[in-house]
Amino acid sequence: MKHQQPTLRFLGATDTVTGSRYLVEAGGKRVLVDCGLFQGYKRSRERNRSPFPVPPHSIDAVILTHAHLDHTGYVPALVRDGFGGPVYATEGTTDLCKLLLPDSGHLQEEEARYATQRGFSRYSQALPLYTAAEAVQSLNSFRARNFDSPLGLDGMEVTFLPAGHILGASQVRLRIGPRSVHFTGDLGRADDPLMYPPRPPGDVDVLVTESTYGNRNHPRVDPEKQLGEIITRVAKRGGVLMVAAFAIGRAETLMLYISRLRRKNAVPDIPVYLNSPMAIDASGIYQRHREEHRLKQHEYETMYKMARLTRTEEESRLLNLRGGPMVIISASGMLTGGRILQHVAAYGPDPKSAIILSGYQAPGTRGAALAAGARELHIYGEDVPIRAQVIQMENLSAHADAAGLIAWMNAADKEPRMTYITHGEPEASEALRVRIKRQLGWRARVPEHLDKISLEDPR
Repeated sequence: MKHQQPTLRFLGATDTVTGSRYLVEAGGKRVLVDCGLFQGYKRSRERNRSPFPVPPHSIDAVILTHAHLDHTGYVPALVRDGFGGPVYATEGTTDLCKLLLPDSGHLQEEEARYATQRGFSRYSQALPLYTAAEAVQSLNSFRARNFDSPLGLDGMEVTFLPAGHILGASQVRLRIGPRSVHFTGDLGRADDPLMYPPRPPGDVDVLVTESTYGNRNHPRVDPEKQLGEIITRVAKRGGVLMVAAFAIGRAETLMLYISRLRRKNAVPDIPVYLNSPMAIDASGIYQRHREEHRLKQHEYETMYKMARLTRTEEESRLLNLRGGPMVIISASGMLTGGRILQHVAAYGPDPKSAIILSGYQAPGTRGAALAAGARELHIYGEDVPIRAQVIQMENLSAHADAAGLIAWMNAADKEPRMTYITHGEPEASEALRVRIKRQLGWRARVPEHLDKISLEDPR
């Protein structure tokens, strides 16, 4: 590759809140920041099947901001298709990817089998995007790094900075000579009950920010109080409270709130089931990295003693026969798959029961359909009527809202030469662009898919 001016190319997360992928090219080297799956609408998911925009073998290194699949879930496919370099991530992200990526491969295989059996595929034999074995193989490429420890990459320097959000989540500072480009990843909240606030941005030349909540602020409702009121109502009518939770981060936050409510006798003493092997396994990882979060040892012990941990498929199925009152916390958080679907199919038709959507719901997912008022979901090939109460608790989100993003940017040492707004639905990204211009007076732009810009002249 010939010597070139440093460039940044937006390979994902430009017209959607998923598929985070940014390609930085400088001095004949290619570095990919994030390598995520596209999720949600079919037209977005189909990008996962398209050839990668550059040959995977031509990429020298991958840098991951955090473990969620919309930032990491394409790594196994990239490695299988020829990427042979290192994948750098924080220790927490590396540990969580050991859970998330093989599980993602397993789900890909299950979906392919289901599509073949039901005749949904255009081919006689549907193929997974990648297998669990390929995901396990890709973990050999991971190289764990500490926060605030600069890493030299042949003319580039990478530093991971705390982002809050979930365990291991980082902002990525990439220096190329005298210039820097700063990727927020997913920024956490200043008031998150579990994670510490994100590090202020400091001195940034080019900023690439997420905009998941770029067009709104979180409700000013105490989530612990609201959760207590919901549990009490559902318990009194003998229903089942199904909490659709992201296994990494959100499940821990919900358990923390419920254990605090129990300690104050603010909710009835009904069974609470954590039906997510991944969330159960992640609990040990959170304990190995105590310096990253606010959770105290006694709170950790209390919340895991309170919950009944459900690991096996048989235990999960038995919950569908038990009936209420009870609380089930299960993945996935946007009802895209996982054990929560079993419970929604079993108890969704029951008006005594309730479903909590615990945060952002990407367009095109079952969770987004429910949040928008749908009262029928297609689950396991059948249309399931939803008579249960549906509550979306956006105040449980682990993302900074619009005001939080602006406050974080306002702490920068100087105005960036350009701010690029990504990782949001179009209306959210555009709303944040307008707010940045009006409140901060900064230059800001919403890039399009596959846009390529010069880091020397980012305007």
